[in-house]
Amino acid sequence: MTVAEVDVVPAPPLAARARSVGGSAVRDILAVTARPEVINFAGGLPAPELFDVDGIADAYRAVLAQAPERALQYSTTEGEPGLRAALAGRMSVRGLPTEADDVLVTTGSQQALSLLATALVEPGDTVLVENPCYLAALQAFGFAGARVVAVPGDGEGLDPEALEDLVVRERPKLLYTVPTFQNPTGRTLPASRRAAVAAVAARRGLWIVEDDPYGELRFEGERVPWIATYAGAEDRTVLLGSFSKVMAPGLRLGWLRAPGSLRRACAVAKQAADLHTPTVNQLAAARYLADRDLDAHVVRVAGVYRERRDAMLAGLAEALPEGSAWSRPEGGMFLWARLPSSYDTTELLPRVVRHDVAYVPGAPFHAGEPDRSTLRLCFVTQTPEEIGEGLRRLGKGLLGED
Repeated sequence: MTVAEVDVVPAPPLAARARSVGGSAVRDILAVTARPEVINFAGGLPAPELFDVDGIADAYRAVLAQAPERALQYSTTEGEPGLRAALAGRMSVRGLPTEADDVLVTTGSQQALSLLATALVEPGDTVLVENPCYLAALQAFGFAGARVVAVPGDGEGLDPEALEDLVVRERPKLLYTVPTFQNPTGRTLPASRRAAVAAVAARRGLWIVEDDPYGELRFEGERVPWIATYAGAEDRTVLLGSFSKVMAPGLRLGWLRAPGSLRRACAVAKQAADLHTPTVNQLAAARYLADRDLDAHVVRVAGVYRERRDAMLAGLAEALPEGSAWSRPEGGMFLWARLPSSYDTTELLPRVVRHDVAYVPGAPFHAGEPDRSTLRLCFVTQTPEEIGEGLRRLGKGLLGED
């Protein structure tokens, strides 16, 4: 009897969460713009020519030569003790006293978001986010079944009074924020608002998830302390960090610092997800931190990024339509532009790509009603000369010129 002669019953459907959450609009755009002739302002990738390839390679060679049986073996879920101690030390010298046991190593900070969603969010729970918000965070919380609500804000970030109103009305589980050089806007939340956010969380009962992948990439101005350091935030803030933007994203090394009960719940969730982050990567990172000066490397990278930011800022007035506005980030990788309201950057993108340049439309970064006149530009992966040419192409594409 052939298969054709048998009644075939379809396989069971995907879970509702998999059917309801779409893919990444940014990744879809990157696939379209992968041609080498495209000047791609759409990516969120660090500049590969600035990776410390020799230093990282030396760290791997040393680990594999001196402790291969350990480097290639299973490890503990919480992470290698030496790396956790080094991360705790880096946080402590930056004003947040931390012990190694406060830290859970994750496979990139994106995994930390998934673990937190697993540990904290029940389907139907409310999660508050910035407006606009890091796209992959919207995905992570949406996949967990959360109802994601945006907190109103302005050019300096979320409004603490609006946050408190929403906490009272919506009874959310957590607030997710990238307060320093935010993705996608590049803005930084001022110290006064950070203190106010901490006070709201303490007064109203709220977890704060503070994501800081870009904070070390400062070009100018004074460092603003983490929200986790402010009064009221100590026992309810999860601080996320990553080596992706300051060492190399291919290492897939991130971490979370959290109060004990939540950290332990995330460790259990990580056991179920991947047992542990690759041992050899953790040991190599710890060796790199011991042998090299990561802070000096970051200073060099930030210096190059500043030149590239300045090149983009210098060309935007000519590239964008009259009446446009844009941010001036003090660090990080992105700036945010708003065109006149008659422009729809999603509809315009195919026309712009035909000019061999690309950006990310702003609409996917909004949890609520999108601002379709917005777009995100990444300034770190092209030289100043390439940025100038890319902006010339962008201007022609936006105007519909041949």
